Amino acid sequence: MRIAIAGSSGLIGSALARSLSSGGHDVVKLVRRRPEAGEIRWDPTAGQLDPADLEGTDAVINLAGQGVAAARWSPAQKQAIRDSRVMGNRLLAEAISSLESGPRVLIVGSAIGFYGDTGTETADESSPNGNDFLASVCVALEASTTAAGNHGCRVVHARTGIVLSPDGGALGQILPFFKAGIGGRIGDGRQFWSWISIADEIAALTHLLHSDIEGPVNLVSPEPVTNAEFTKTLGRVLHRPTILPTPKVALWIRLGRELTDALLYTSTRVTPKKLLSDGFEFRDVELEAGLRAMLDDRGPFRSRR
Repeated sequence: MRIAIAGSSGLIGSALARSLSSGGHDVVKLVRRRPEAGEIRWDPTAGQLDPADLEGTDAVINLAGQGVAAARWSPAQKQAIRDSRVMGNRLLAEAISSLESGPRVLIVGSAIGFYGDTGTETADESSPNGNDFLASVCVALEASTTAAGNHGCRVVHARTGIVLSPDGGALGQILPFFKAGIGGRIGDGRQFWSWISIADEIAALTHLLHSDIEGPVNLVSPEPVTNAEFTKTLGRVLHRPTILPTPKVALWIRLGRELTDALLYTSTRVTPKKLLSDGFEFRDVELEAGLRAMLDDRGPFRSRR
């Protein structure tokens, strides 16, 4: 397949591009800088993308967007988070809708933040959206792909959970603290964290390229854990103590209150109902086994540091 990927320099995008290329697919990267051979120039903010550049591609995957935790949530930062996703997806969807023989599938990176705080209740793809900021972003970005769907393109909204990789994301950020023996639970630790290993994330996205699934799809392990369970498990894998809880004030100072509460204290318990029904087999179902596989420096998705 000839697959165009936006966001190919990020944690997920770079791993996906490597995997697809090694699997024999022709990967074309969408970039904002001056394109090199085999790349496509686009600028979502300026609305710049030549639809003709997507001719001959079988699929488009958009994982681009301003990092949710890249900076404190000022009004300007929150607008940038929303716009970078909505404008990019709309631009791609409209470009696809203008082509007679364009891509047959569009996969866009959404998130389980769509569901908001679910407490101890389990959400699947049929569950309603939440009412906080991240939920509103997910709702808006998923709605922005309508033009492609109306054109007959199969559109998938990949609602990804916490992606675990030693190279970045949540695990990459906290590993130094846990290795130093100062990692601990956040709050009372009862909030659910729905996670997925980087290996399963890439495998799931690849599966969706060839599946008939459309609409929202949860990309999470079948076994979510509480933050307390996550903390104990990571400490056990690293042979480090996890006795002291992380001071909330320290997180507020670093991230700000709203971002801290949204990312670390919100409980989102999610099940990958559609993936399981479609026959997808997870490699990393249990957290401890998944962490050990990631941190023992073996396999194609081992740490590259």
